[in-house]
Amino acid sequence: MSKPIYILNGPNLNRLGTREPEIYGRTTLAEVEALCRGAAAGHPLVFRQSNREYELIEWVHEAIDEACGVIINPAAFTFTSMAIMDALKMFPGPIIELHISNIHRREQIYHKSYVSPVATAVIAGLGTDGYPTAVRSMLDMISRTTKAG
Repeated sequence: MSKPIYILNGPNLNRLGTREPEIYGRTTLAEVEALCRGAAAGHPLVFRQSNREYELIEWVHEAIDEACGVIINPAAFTFTSMAIMDALKMFPGPIIELHISNIHRREQIYHKSYVSPVATAVIAGLGTDGYPTAVRSMLDMISRTTKAG
């Protein structure tokens, strides 16, 4: 069986669908998970959300041993967490940093990501459609790595 892709979601994303729908839309996190599973076309996924920084770090540590790729929407921790950045540095495979909104069109405080320098790719501004896009992109990256190796 293939190693799973880990999809990790940070704080407040459990409120998708009701939180600032003008920015984040009305799609719920459960619906996002279903979109991801559809895009994965049977490839195993681990889909998680936490409002706790330490839990996201623990899941990245778990992914180091268990996953073939990580898609992470660190939400507010994007701009504050050197600890998540340091954990992601240890991950040996591809990492996609994902944001529902285009963080570069928002207030200045949202422009400095601690995750971007360690990410293989960044997807921002596609709304929740960014999630299945990220899954398909990750599958392509994994496929290329497997063929090259």
